[in-house]
Amino acid sequence: MSEAKRLHPAAIIFNFIRSLREAIFLIIFGYLTFSDTYFLYFILGGVALLLVLIATSVLSWYRFTYRVEEEELRIEYGVLVRKKRYISKNRIQSIDLTSGVLHRLLKLTKVNIETAGSGTDAEASLKAVKLAEGERLRSELKKGAGQETVEAQTEEDEEVVPQDQPTFKITFKRLFIAGTTSGSIGVVFAAFAFFFSQFEQFIPDEVYDTTMNWVIGLGIALMIGLAILVLLVLWLLGIAGTMIKYGNFTIVRNKDELFITRGLLEKKQLTIPLNRIQAVGVQESLIRQPLGFATVFAEVAGGSMDKGEDFSTVLFPIMKKEEVEGFLQELMPDYADQEEPFKPLPKRALKIYLGYATWPLLFVGAAVLYFIPQFFWAVLILIAVFLFLGYLQYKDAGFRVEGKRLSIRHRTFGRMTVNIYHRRMQAFEKKQHKLQKLQRLASMKVSIISKFGAGKHYKLTQLEEEDVDSLGDWYSYRKENEVPGSSAE
Repeated sequence: MSEAKRLHPAAIIFNFIRSLREAIFLIIFGYLTFSDTYFLYFILGGVALLLVLIATSVLSWYRFTYRVEEEELRIEYGVLVRKKRYISKNRIQSIDLTSGVLHRLLKLTKVNIETAGSGTDAEASLKAVKLAEGERLRSELKKGAGQETVEAQTEEDEEVVPQDQPTFKITFKRLFIAGTTSGSIGVVFAAFAFFFSQFEQFIPDEVYDTTMNWVIGLGIALMIGLAILVLLVLWLLGIAGTMIKYGNFTIVRNKDELFITRGLLEKKQLTIPLNRIQAVGVQESLIRQPLGFATVFAEVAGGSMDKGEDFSTVLFPIMKKEEVEGFLQELMPDYADQEEPFKPLPKRALKIYLGYATWPLLFVGAAVLYFIPQFFWAVLILIAVFLFLGYLQYKDAGFRVEGKRLSIRHRTFGRMTVNIYHRRMQAFEKKQHKLQKLQRLASMKVSIISKFGAGKHYKLTQLEEEDVDSLGDWYSYRKENEVPGSSAE
């Protein structure tokens, strides 16, 4: 593969789409400025901009070449200024393949190459290569780095997985449950509200006023029904989004790597070296926990933050809580839960949790009582709900030390359990304010490295002060005595 190669010509389309997306605000500004009196100039400027974008897209494709030579991936690119990037095989952490709708129609893939120093973007990205070429490139780069990879695809776009490798796939039933319990309706609603607020100014005043008058004239019952219908549609969109994102989810362990494939429309193939995993956790949302379902995730050091990705890497979208142990035993036995009891918080911490959960509502209640006292009952219901949430936060919080592994359990809304090894911790911090000193309580924070080198922090508040001090000693190796809440390794 030492001969320099160009990307597939379809990369011109991807370059053009990216350039057009970056220029969209300029186009909108030009339309708002010149559409009334200088519309002809706007059209001429738009045509000129379009020609420039097409020309730069073609030149960017033509000037971009790559090759593998002397244990390096060598990339040359740049229209006016020629740039060269050499990436040693030994520095490569992972090679991910992503295939969007257009990629899959043309049997192409996008190759993202990440190193330990990758920032918010991948170290190198080949936007469009033939699927077979992407597979060969990944195998070539991994072979030079002393790694092996799962050979992924046939012409029918099906995964070929050796039978002796631990493999987990999501079923359609579980995928549907993941969509219905994802809570993504809030995200969809926020996106819908943002879209409406941004483009409201483009709606003609006559249409807007007529629509608003029609909605107001529906009456209370019909308005409630319309609101329920809108929420139902948004809920269905949230389900569809989850199923599209995690459709055909498969995770395979191949020696020292985890290989994840997911996505219905945009197919992603992610490679996660086990030595980059900083922590493994289990998340149980308020909706999923009563149903006995949980999500397994990992914090992975380095890498890039692709559009639409979370800070944490999902290892499995949804499974029964009792299945998590077997899942981790197969893929990452070092992180399997040993079911040792967590050391709980002291009883005197409960009143602090309840106070923190409800004190903002006291100001809201005072305002409601003064301005609209007839709705004070709603504030009382909210206070009761947040008191219950504060109790759950207190009840679920705790920690456990097993040899060199620290497990932390806490709750904001959903309950989260995180397992972190001592060697992965970047910092340990103890915090204590005056009220905590009076109660002999303290808070702790553990920091690890997450995606694109950013820090990820896990906190536990209102612990026994001596427990926090013991954890600090355990972290810094100051003492060899047993930590409260610990068990032998």
